[in-house]
Amino acid sequence: MDAVERIEKDIDLFAKNIKEIESIKIDEEEGQVVEMARNYSKDTDYYLKKKDYLTSFGCITYAHGLLDAIRLLHELI
Repeated sequence: MDAVERIEKDIDLFAKNIKEIESIKIDEEEGQVVEMARNYSKDTDYYLKKKDYLTSFGCITYAHGLLDAIRLLHELI
């Protein structure tokens, strides 16, 4: 699997996980964290189009980490 395929796989996983988060009740602060995760996901696409794969991968990884924190708080992991 090359870098682009790996990033695209992580983007798909992010989309699945964000839907899971949207189905639960979160408070305002958690909502801010989710919004940050969405922003990092958008950055992933931006850097992927620029062919800056390292930064793109870093963005999606960080986005996953933010969502994982919320998922952990709500025992979804």
